[in-house]
Amino acid sequence: MSAANSNSKSTGTKHVSLIIAGINGRMGRCSVEAIKDSAGIKLVGAFGRKGASYAGETLQDLLGANTNSTNVSIKDSLDKCLADLKTMPDVLLDFTEADSAVKHALAAIEKGIRPVIGTSGLTEAHFRELESACKKAKTGALVVPNFSIGAVLLINFAKQASKFFDNAEIVETHKLGKLDAPSGTAMYTARVMEEAKKANQEGSSEFNKNSIKEHELLEGARGGKTGSGIHVHSLRLPGILSKQDVFFAGAGELLTLRHESHNTKCFEQGIVLAVKAAKELNSFVLGLENIIEEQLAK
Repeated sequence: MSAANSNSKSTGTKHVSLIIAGINGRMGRCSVEAIKDSAGIKLVGAFGRKGASYAGETLQDLLGANTNSTNVSIKDSLDKCLADLKTMPDVLLDFTEADSAVKHALAAIEKGIRPVIGTSGLTEAHFRELESACKKAKTGALVVPNFSIGAVLLINFAKQASKFFDNAEIVETHKLGKLDAPSGTAMYTARVMEEAKKANQEGSSEFNKNSIKEHELLEGARGGKTGSGIHVHSLRLPGILSKQDVFFAGAGELLTLRHESHNTKCFEQGIVLAVKAAKELNSFVLGLENIIEEQLAK
C-alpha cells in the first residue's frame, strides 16, 4: 500500500468536483462545512441511505448550507446521484458504513472516480480488495482512519515511540452509539506501531512479552489484543466525541500520547487536504499521513 507524495502534485485544474455519500450524518455535514470556503473544491452531488426521507431536497433545504452548491439535489443512491450529473465527478467522499463504503468505492473506481473513505470498521480484506481494484483500473483511492491533523500527528509519534518501547497499550474513547469497537483510528494506530517495530527489530513486532499467565476475574478486563500483543481498550461514554491515549512503558518511565476531538471542526482541514490530493492519486493509499508527509517534514 503505497504513499501518496509522488502522486499528489497539482495539475493546475480549476477545481476538484466532489460528491459526498452519507450527507446527513455528522461527518457528511462536517464535510459541507469544510469545503464551503475552500478554493479548489466544488460539491456537485450528494446522497444518503436508500429511501431517505430527505432525498429530493437540496443541500440548502437539508443543511441550510451556505455554499456554492446549495442547489445540489440530494439522492438516495450512488447511481441516482451520478445519473443527475452531466460529467463524472473527480472524487467520492464516503461516510456511510464499511460494507456500503467499499461497495460505493469499487463502483466509483470502475467509473474513473477516486474514492476517499472516512468510514470506520474497514478490515484488511477490504484494504486488499480496494488495492486490487486500483491496480486493475490504474487509478487511486484513499482510506483515512482519522481526518484530524492532531490525530495524524499522534499516530506518527506512536510510530516513532514503537521503535524504542516494548510495552504499549491503547485506550480509545468515543460517544455512546458508535457501532464498531475498537475504533478505526485505534486499529490503524496499532497497525502502524506493529509495522514500525517489525522494521526496527529485523522481523519481530511483538509487544508486551510476559512470562506470567494472566487471569481475568472479569472477562475482557485486559481489553482486546492484537496479533503483536498490543492491548486495545474501548470506552463508550456520553458527553464526549472522541479521545485516544497510547501508553508506552519502559524501565522506570511511562510515555503517554493523547489526542482529544471536542467537535468536528478538527476534521475540516484534513478533509480538504484529502479531497484535493485524491484527484491525483494513482494507487491505493491508507492513512492521511501519507498525504501530508511533506508538510510534517517542514
